[in-house]
Amino acid sequence: MQGKGHENDRPYYHHAYEAPSEEEERLGSLFHQLDMNGDGRIDVRDLSEGLKRLSLPQVPGAAELLIQRADVNKSNDLTLAEFVNYVQEHEKRLLLVFHTLDANSDGRVDEKELRSSFHRLGIDIDHDEAKRLLKRMDKDGTLDISFDEWRDYLLFHPSANLHDIIQYWRHATNLDIGEDLSVPDDFSLEEWLSGKWWRHLVAGGVAGMVSRTCTAPLDRLKVYLQVHGSKHSSLVSCFKYFLKEGGVRSLWRGNGINVLKIAPESAIKFAAYEQAKRMVLQFGGSKERELTIFERFVAGSFAGGISQSTIYPLEVLKTRLTLRKTGQYKNAVDAAKKIYKNEGLRSFYRGYIPNLLGIIPYAGIDLAIYETLKKTYIEHHAGDVNPSVFVITACGAMSSSCGQIASYPLALVRTRLQAQVIAPGVVHPVPVTMVGLFKHIFATEGIIGLYRGITPNFMKVAPAVSISYVVYEKCRQALGVSMT
Repeated sequence: MQGKGHENDRPYYHHAYEAPSEEEERLGSLFHQLDMNGDGRIDVRDLSEGLKRLSLPQVPGAAELLIQRADVNKSNDLTLAEFVNYVQEHEKRLLLVFHTLDANSDGRVDEKELRSSFHRLGIDIDHDEAKRLLKRMDKDGTLDISFDEWRDYLLFHPSANLHDIIQYWRHATNLDIGEDLSVPDDFSLEEWLSGKWWRHLVAGGVAGMVSRTCTAPLDRLKVYLQVHGSKHSSLVSCFKYFLKEGGVRSLWRGNGINVLKIAPESAIKFAAYEQAKRMVLQFGGSKERELTIFERFVAGSFAGGISQSTIYPLEVLKTRLTLRKTGQYKNAVDAAKKIYKNEGLRSFYRGYIPNLLGIIPYAGIDLAIYETLKKTYIEHHAGDVNPSVFVITACGAMSSSCGQIASYPLALVRTRLQAQVIAPGVVHPVPVTMVGLFKHIFATEGIIGLYRGITPNFMKVAPAVSISYVVYEKCRQALGVSMT
């Protein structure tokens, strides 16, 4: 062995003079192939680069987790002895799982056995997905797998648990693009046990703050066109008006509240989503299974409704601050006081109904299209163990845009209702109800009127996704978690 190996690094030899077995030679050879710099130890960089060189599948973050679990002496790298001990124990666990899949005990697992085994665990996979999974592991083209094929494919996956393995195949991430109606992401068992879930939330929150701040001028443009689009139909004329009325700083009006509400909304949505998942699973009769797409939609819509109901006054405040003129309010607190004094408490929930109704088409279409796009990509790229970050973010941007198209008229009506200043005893020239406003907009502006401001809304998707991903990636690295 090269480098600084030690006698104690070879405990799998029964005696110093005894030749290694075929199994020991296999593991020793694998160790040396992964020891990229030949120093007799494997660290995270060695493992990541070695797996790439050997074309072995790996989960993002799995290298760090494997080193952490196998590192007995806490040196942040593995000796040969630590590596062999970990791999042998992991292979034993994989063998037990393989036996549960091999229903007829013939030493091979086919598509029917794979689907049946996952179904018993409450994890539903269809014929096409099961076939794709088998193709990834199948080396001899038989469309069934031996234990060696199963072991080699999952040898460097940090868990032998089937629930974690299915996360390996399916898990993706949601990035903040400035909309608050998306379905929250699921976290794996490992992320729960290690406490890494909150770090993902923090990283996502910071990414959302930076992303929203960078795209705030487009967001203000969207809100302004939603309310005053019949007066200023040109994007250029709106920007000129902003600069003339309040200078460059006016482009970021309302951004402070938009950023501040991320933390409480994310926390409430996350807590409500976890509670909703438990309720859905309990209602479905099995707590130990994965949610279906429809169940995720139901749980996500419930969580979105709870979070939006709780922080909705901040939504109204954000709209008023975004549309304010120079000198109208000193700050957010002053705005809240004046709105309450002049219009009463009910004004902070104006537009609440269309906002709540908008969650259903947005969350449903966003989730359905995202899963469809990802599934289509995987079907046409069977060799990809995990879709790239570019693919994931592109699917997310496309699905979110489709969700926005469906829910946009409700969002526009919500914004107009939020913007209406209605003092007690004053007759308002425009209807102040959701149905009345819909009829008024359609009658006076046509179908186009229900989609005013959607152009800048689409314009901010691409930069928001890019900025959100870059910041999220840097934050999660600083917090010591891997992108799931």
